[in-house]
Amino acid sequence: MRTAMATMSRWHGAVLAAALLAAPAWAQEPESVADAQEAAERWLAQVDAGNYASSWRDGAASFRTAVPQQQWEATMRQLRGGLGSVGDRALKSASFTKTLPGLPDGQYVVIQYTTQFANKEQAVETVTPMREADGSWRVSGYYIR
Repeated sequence: MRTAMATMSRWHGAVLAAALLAAPAWAQEPESVADAQEAAERWLAQVDAGNYASSWRDGAASFRTAVPQQQWEATMRQLRGGLGSVGDRALKSASFTKTLPGLPDGQYVVIQYTTQFANKEQAVETVTPMREADGSWRVSGYYIR
C-alpha cells in the first residue's frame, strides 16, 4: 500500500486515504481495481480505434446522461484527432474510492495512464470506471492532460 501511495499524486492519495477509512471498500479494492482496469482498457481500445459512438454507448449511464452522444463524438474527433495515434500506454496508478468530488457516492476506480501519442510525446490519461447497478464496470469519466 505504501508503494502505491508513493506513486500517486496528492489528490489521489487523499482519495485513497478516504477510501481506506471504510473497511468494506478496502476489502473490495483488489478485485474491483482489476475488473475496472479491464473495463477501462476495453473502452480505451474503442476510443483508440476512433469508435467514439461505441465508446459513448458503452460508457456508464451517468456519463451518457451528462454528455450527449453527438457532443462526445465531436469532442473526441477534435481532441484525439489532434493527438494522433497511440504509440505507448503504461499504467501510472489505479485507486478505488467510494466518493469523488461532484459525483454521487458509488464505487469508482480512478486510473491514470502515461500515454505517448504521435503528436504528443507524453500525456496523462485519467479514466474513471464506476460499478453500475448490474455489477458491471463502465467508464464514467475520461480526461487527458
